[in-house]
Amino acid sequence: MQREEKQLEASVDSLISLVGQVKNALQNFIYKLENEYERLTWPSVLDNFGLLSGQLNTINKMLKNEKTPSFRSQVIIPLLLSQKPDDDLAVLTEQRVPVFSHEIVPDYLRTKPDPEVEEQEKQLSTEAARIGPDAAQKQIQALNKMCSTLLEKLNNPRDDRDGESAASRLNKPSFNLGDTNALVAAVAFGKGLSKCRPPGPMGPGHPGQGPMMSGGPTLQQVTIGGGSGQQAGMGGPVAPQQQGQPGKRPGSWSSKGTGLQEACGCSFSVASA
Repeated sequence: MQREEKQLEASVDSLISLVGQVKNALQNFIYKLENEYERLTWPSVLDNFGLLSGQLNTINKMLKNEKTPSFRSQVIIPLLLSQKPDDDLAVLTEQRVPVFSHEIVPDYLRTKPDPEVEEQEKQLSTEAARIGPDAAQKQIQALNKMCSTLLEKLNNPRDDRDGESAASRLNKPSFNLGDTNALVAAVAFGKGLSKCRPPGPMGPGHPGQGPMMSGGPTLQQVTIGGGSGQQAGMGGPVAPQQQGQPGKRPGSWSSKGTGLQEACGCSFSVASA
C-alpha cells in the first residue's frame, strides 16, 4: 500500500513539473505575441509551436506508461470548505483560487461536463439515432470526399494556382474582334473615315490653297461636273476662278486646268476664308 502511495506521489510530482514547463512555454509565447510581434518571425513561431508539441507529447507518454498509476481511479474529496481566504492555497494556485468555497469546488472538481453541455450532447445523440444507416453512410462519404478535396488543395496550392491562372489566360480574350476588324478596314480601305479635309495650311505642291484668314476656316462642299461652269456648294453656287488672277480670294479652287477633277465629277471639301 505504501509503495503504491509513493509511486502515486512521484507520478503526481512529475506531472506537475511537466505541466509547469508547458505553462512557462505558453507564457513566454504569449508574451512574445503581445509585446514582440514586430520582431517576431515565422521560424520563431514554428519553434515555439514545436516546443509546446514536444512537451505535450512527453506528458502523454508519461500518462500512457505502465509504471504510471491510473489517475482515473483516484477520487478527490474536499475535506474542508471555507469562505475565508487561504494564503497557502493562493500561493499554490498563483493567486487564481484564493478561497476554497462551495461556489468554486463544483467547477474545479467537476468530472462531468456542464449541464448545458450534457443537454446538447443528448440532443445530438438523439438526432444521430434517427438517421438510418444508409443516410449516415452517404453523409460520411460526402464528408470524406470534401475533406480529401480540401487536403489536396492544401497540399498542392501552387499547382492549383498555376492551373487556374493558365486556364483564365486561355479562356479570357485579350482583344476585341470587332475593334480589330474595324481598325483593319479603316487602315486598308478607309472605311468609316470622314471625307472632309481637316482645316489648316497645306504644304507645297497643292495648287490653289492659300493662307487661311484669322477669322477661321469654313467648309464648303463643291461638286465638279463635266463642265467648267457646273459647280454647286452647300452655301450656294460658286463662281469659277483662275489661280493667280487678281481680285480672287485665296483658298478657292479653279475649275479650269483640272482635267482629273472634271473627269471624275466627285465632291471635295474646300476651305475658304
